[in-house]
Amino acid sequence: SLVWSRPPITNSLVWSRPPITNSRVWSRPPITNSLVWSRPPITNSPVCSRPPITNSPVCSRPPITNSLTANMASASYHISNLLEKMTSSDKDFRFMATNDLMSELQKDSIKLDDDSERKVVKMILKLLEDKNGEVQNLAVKCLGPLVSKVKEYQVETIVDTLCTNMLADKEQLRDISSIGLKTVIGELPPASSGSALAASVCKKITGRLTSAIAKQEDVSVQLEALDIMADMLCRQGGLLVNFHPSILSCLLPQLTSPRLAVRKRTIIALGHLVMSCGNLVFVDLIEHLLSELSRNDSMSTTRTYIQCIAAISRQAGHRIGEFHRDTQTWTSGCAVFNLCLRCLCFLPANSLTSHHHHPLTFTGSDDEYSDDDDMSWKVRRAAAKCLDAVVSTRHEMLPEFYRTVSPALIARFKEREENVKADVFHAYLSLLKQTRPAQSWLCDPDAMEQGETPLTMLQNQVPMIVKALHKQMKEKSVKTRQCCFNMLTELVNVLPGALTLHIPVLVPGIIFSLNDKSSSSNLKIDALSCLYVVLCNHQPQVFHPHVQALVPPVVACVGDPFYKITSEALLVSQQLVKVIRPLDQPERDTFDASPYITDLFTCTIKRLKAADIDQEVKERAISCMGQIICNLGDSLGDDLPGTLHIFLERLKNEITRLTTVKALTLIAGSTLKIDLRPILDEAVPILASFLRKNQRALKLSTLAALDILVKNYSDSVTPAMIDAVLAELPPLISESDMHVSQMVISFLTTLARVHPLSLAKIGGSSILSELISLVRSPLLQGGALSAMLEFFQALVGTGTSSLGYMDLLRMLTGPVYAQSAALTHKQSYYSIAKCVAALTRACPDEGPAVVGQFIQDVKNSRSTDSIRLLALLSLGEVGHHVDLSGQPELKTVILDAFSSSSEEVKSAASYALGSIAVGNLPEYLPFVLGEISGQPKRQYLLLHSLKEIISSASVTGLKPYVEGVWTLLLKHCECAEEGTRNVVAECLGKLTLIDPETLLPRLKGYLLSGSSYARSSVVTAVKFTISDHPQTIDPLLKNCIGDFLKTLEDPDLNVRRVALVTFNSAAHNKPSLIRDLLDTVLPHLYNETKVRKELIREVEMGPFKHTVDDGLDIRKAAFECMYTLLDSCLDRLDIFEFLNHVEDGLKDHYDIKMLTFLMLARLSTLCPSAVLQRLDRLVEPLRATCTTKVKANSVKQEFEKQDELKRSAMRAVVALLTIPEAEKSPLMSEFQSQISSNPELAAIFESIQRDSSSANMESMDTS
Repeated sequence: SLVWSRPPITNSLVWSRPPITNSRVWSRPPITNSLVWSRPPITNSPVCSRPPITNSPVCSRPPITNSLTANMASASYHISNLLEKMTSSDKDFRFMATNDLMSELQKDSIKLDDDSERKVVKMILKLLEDKNGEVQNLAVKCLGPLVSKVKEYQVETIVDTLCTNMLADKEQLRDISSIGLKTVIGELPPASSGSALAASVCKKITGRLTSAIAKQEDVSVQLEALDIMADMLCRQGGLLVNFHPSILSCLLPQLTSPRLAVRKRTIIALGHLVMSCGNLVFVDLIEHLLSELSRNDSMSTTRTYIQCIAAISRQAGHRIGEFHRDTQTWTSGCAVFNLCLRCLCFLPANSLTSHHHHPLTFTGSDDEYSDDDDMSWKVRRAAAKCLDAVVSTRHEMLPEFYRTVSPALIARFKEREENVKADVFHAYLSLLKQTRPAQSWLCDPDAMEQGETPLTMLQNQVPMIVKALHKQMKEKSVKTRQCCFNMLTELVNVLPGALTLHIPVLVPGIIFSLNDKSSSSNLKIDALSCLYVVLCNHQPQVFHPHVQALVPPVVACVGDPFYKITSEALLVSQQLVKVIRPLDQPERDTFDASPYITDLFTCTIKRLKAADIDQEVKERAISCMGQIICNLGDSLGDDLPGTLHIFLERLKNEITRLTTVKALTLIAGSTLKIDLRPILDEAVPILASFLRKNQRALKLSTLAALDILVKNYSDSVTPAMIDAVLAELPPLISESDMHVSQMVISFLTTLARVHPLSLAKIGGSSILSELISLVRSPLLQGGALSAMLEFFQALVGTGTSSLGYMDLLRMLTGPVYAQSAALTHKQSYYSIAKCVAALTRACPDEGPAVVGQFIQDVKNSRSTDSIRLLALLSLGEVGHHVDLSGQPELKTVILDAFSSSSEEVKSAASYALGSIAVGNLPEYLPFVLGEISGQPKRQYLLLHSLKEIISSASVTGLKPYVEGVWTLLLKHCECAEEGTRNVVAECLGKLTLIDPETLLPRLKGYLLSGSSYARSSVVTAVKFTISDHPQTIDPLLKNCIGDFLKTLEDPDLNVRRVALVTFNSAAHNKPSLIRDLLDTVLPHLYNETKVRKELIREVEMGPFKHTVDDGLDIRKAAFECMYTLLDSCLDRLDIFEFLNHVEDGLKDHYDIKMLTFLMLARLSTLCPSAVLQRLDRLVEPLRATCTTKVKANSVKQEFEKQDELKRSAMRAVVALLTIPEAEKSPLMSEFQSQISSNPELAAIFESIQRDSSSANMESMDTS
């Protein structure tokens, strides 16, 4: 018989998995001795699967031998066969044919011609009405892959039919059509892709849905239509902007539907609508809701409108926030705030059924009620959540929160309902986290904050917090105890040392959770984590009375089978070791640690020896044992050598070597002088081999370990060991990694002091040549330069032959004197000069001859500018530390150099004169002052010399000359040349630091000067009195800096600009000086961000006209101040007002745009919710910048500037997209599509995303 199945079946037309003789049955179990179409293989029978079947005609694909794919018929032929089977009266045939069709459609390779498309679409739509439910379900599943395989007009046919069927009388057809529509919508490309298909399909569906929602009397149809509408708005809302008004008008009446299910789905749809609708539709919606709420017709509808506003807030809170700001006063916000505080304590008065009390009259107490039907906890929970939201977003109200919210939350820690209690704790955690960012300036001893700060208020409330938590820490509830531990951890992180007086109360609670057998793993981990933070942030002596109680449970946790508990317990053990024997406080170490050493050592060594444990536990065990040996090694006796050999094994393991190196560094640096001789012979060569590994953290740790080993174990370190290390050093000395180079130089300095003979070989090796090359690098400065100077002094002190003073001097200065090639960077000359001075200080006997030679080099007319430059800088550096007044020609030679044709030589001569004067003030300072008065042409250079003297000389040495210098400087503070005024201002500022009580009032007096030049000099001088470390002038300056900043109202543009620069310096280095003045200063600061047309003028340059903006510099200064305030005074800013001016800056000049792009990126991290509210207004200027084209005939610099602008704008876009829900903004979504469709912008965007992700990965490297 011809049967449509893969296996032929005798005497029976059966299309089923198991054929049953003489019967048409569709069932699964296989039957022996029968031709079966089933999955399991059957003995002695051809099997219905894909293997070929011989000698049997099969009504499906033609018989295929050896391979199914070999001579496969065309897709159209195959599909038409399937379609034919779909018309079969046998439901099983239809099911399998549909299943096969779905499999084919899911293949990427399938291509359908127009006729096949039409037939397939028609058949699938027909099968949606099939009598068999399984066939219907398969047909719906086919719609997904089908939509992406057929042309647009066929998709429209599908959608039309589904929409029609959705309104049909048959409930089953309606349901299946609804599912089909959802399937089609789910398969459409996202709105951001700009797909025409998605747009046309959505528009076609929308009209049908809106009429179904508005006019349909059948509630089930309405519900399905609302469901589909919500789904479509969620996925494709941006494509339906033109339909949003009609969608809104059909949805709003449904909010009053008698059916609650309809209202609920309407609310969901409106929530999705506001994510993409325009402002007019949004305003209409909110105004409708507010007007209906004010009518308050019934409790039911009022509840619905409130739920709707809540849904809108969840989906587009940033929009409703801005609407609230524009239409309501903040007093309503305060009312909500106060209501939350009252509701937090909402308890029913004896009975919820009583009508004698208003629902918000709180007369009950926790102990007065016990009612299983009590729903008042919902009110309290909602109040706690609302307070949490307020606290998390209004950082500028922190002081107010500590006055009002904090006591209210602490009072509710006793809450009975567990979920409410968890939310109360979470709200308080949010309050503590808000306090953390401000910690740096609040904890600063010179912060000089007036009145109560959030931290001092928190400190005063600590006893209340501890009292409230004390009982909770022994509650049965695991969740409650976890909340307590999280709270204590955060409290101690915010306020280190806060619990000093309360440790006796808290320790029993922690031990209770560690010992409690009912405690969950997470609870133990939280308890250990809390204990660790508390141990780290308090003095060891505080815990000594409790060590006996703490050690046993912690040791038990180290032996816990769960690796996370073990890991956390090892961390606590390590900290406990520091507590029981603090090596950094030997004078206070009176505690007897001996009873606890065995327990701590035994539990740790067990974990240290284990090989089959988690990586984290291995590393923590190594660190903990390192700490035990470091602090208690002298008490370990015979256990020590064996433990050190385990360390040696761990050092050879690639996974544990870095942690072991750090542990060995700790042990080697111990004041107990632990005996490391058993492992040194093997360990040092292994450490040397690590220096060639391509792992930076390992190199740095190894260099630190080798340095401390050579320093503390010089007797045990052999020359062979040192040679092994020296062989690995040359590749590490490079300007490409200054930190590694600095560590190498420090190690070599230690060697020179401890093992001087070992450095005899470096003269002939590449180490010294690499070091000399590094000296010539312009990047050598700061710590690396200081390390280099120490090294040369140590090296010349070893007395090694061929590495004496003159040998090293020739190596350093050789290239300059050889004139083979001038050094490319001025910094190189400064570095060489400092090295020369360091050598000269180490060998004072050699000094006079070399100084004489340098003087001759400056005098010699045949010397090149490079030689003169180096000679002058070297004279300055040597003269800074050595009195050179014995050189009679020196003054004349330097003054003559002031007349050089080279600007660099003149600058070096100025620096040299000032630096030499520091070495002998009585000799040189009067000379410099005399020259300033008598040589007006050299005044600028001489003032630079004076600046060097004031900056570098000691206060006691300068004091006798202060009056004379001050008088001289004031004569020049009204100089017309800005460069001279700036040097004078710097000198005045630094001179004021010597005697602030006398000189600061004098500076303040000059603010009344009639000369704008004098006022600008005085204000600039104040900038140089501010530094980032505490000074005696700080309290005086805080009292009068407001007077200096009043120059922000000065009529002179330049005075206002320098006032902004001074303000910026204060905000950056010492924000406490200006924090209390922000209310008065900010309006003037913001005023300077505006473009002033009266300051823009046109200048004719030949045939061209050029626009000059005289207000650009002051605007730049203002925006720089704004950027600085984000870091130092964020809590004092009205962020929305701030954003107004950022928006203006996005449309300003190139330099200001660059600054505002940086600000946007910073704000995206600091205040994401506020930025989200303004996102639509921020996107447009970013888009304008990215799409601006430079004129084709523009110069190269214009193209480069525009490219840099685009990159900066794109960085801001990437930062904005990190804000949750930013992509929901229709304008941002549209901009994203524009970026992806433009190859140039897409390339920049991807590049920046890669850079930011790699930067994040680097920051995660905790080494």
